Amino acid sequence: MATDPQAVLITGAFGVGKSSVVVEMADIVERRGWRYAALDLDWLGWGWSEGEVEDSDDQLTFENLAIVVANYRRRGNDRFLLAHAVRFPSQLAQLRAAIAMPLRVVRLTLPLEDIRRRAAPDPTMGRAGDLERTEAWLAAGEDPEIADLVVANDRPIQVVANEILDWLAWD
Repeated sequence: MATDPQAVLITGAFGVGKSSVVVEMADIVERRGWRYAALDLDWLGWGWSEGEVEDSDDQLTFENLAIVVANYRRRGNDRFLLAHAVRFPSQLAQLRAAIAMPLRVVRLTLPLEDIRRRAAPDPTMGRAGDLERTEAWLAAGEDPEIADLVVANDRPIQVVANEILDWLAWD
C-alpha cells in the first residue's frame, strides 16, 4: 500500500558517513517491506563541460534528481533516502523543488580528526580536495537552519540508521 511520498536527506560534510548511513537505512527499510529509493546525489551531477560555471554541478544534480524521482514515483516508490552535502539554504530550496514532496533533513556530525582518519586510506586527488573543503566547511560553521535533526555519527552505523528511522516515524 503506497503512502504519501516522503523523503529524508542525510547531509553533512565529506567523510561524515552520509552514503554509508543511507545504505544502512535502505537495508532496514527493505526488510520492512517498504517501497523506497536510495540515492547518493553526488553521482547525478558528476561531470565536466568546458566553460562550466561554479554552481552548474548543483543545477545538473537537481535537474537529474527531478527526473529520477519522477521515474521512481511512477513505479510506486514512496520513500526516498537521499545523501548529499547541502551547505546553504539555497541548495536546500533547489533540492526541495526537484523532489516536490515533504523533505526532512538530518545532518550528520563527526569530529574532524575522525573524518581525517576515515579519509587517510583513500589516496585519490579528489578525496584530498574533499578533505580540504570539509576543513573549510567546518571552520566556517554549520547553518542551523539546514537541519531538522543533528545526529553524531560516532556510533555503530546500525544505531545511527535506526535512530534516524525512529525519528522519521514512517509507517
